Amino acid sequence: MKKTPPDESFQIRCPRLGHQIYFSYCRTENSGLPCFKVLDCWSPHFPVEEYLKSDLTPEEWEKVFEKKPKPKMLSLVELIEQAKKRKKEAE
Repeated sequence: MKKTPPDESFQIRCPRLGHQIYFSYCRTENSGLPCFKVLDCWSPHFPVEEYLKSDLTPEEWEKVFEKKPKPKMLSLVELIEQAKKRKKEAE
């Protein structure tokens, strides 16, 4: 199996977006960091974990793959609060 990411001629279907996507997008879609699902999606195509561990700092790896996600309810409350704040600032 090739140890580097496939080139831009190869795409897979993104389960989050619902359409074809390149690895380069998955590698940077999270504010310059990889998508949290990149390991699941790309591991059948190349050794993505090995590649990213050599490409990311330990802090970046931890931030993306080892941090526990927020509970869904907390995320929703935060989004609501952000929307309220934006609305208030726009007035």
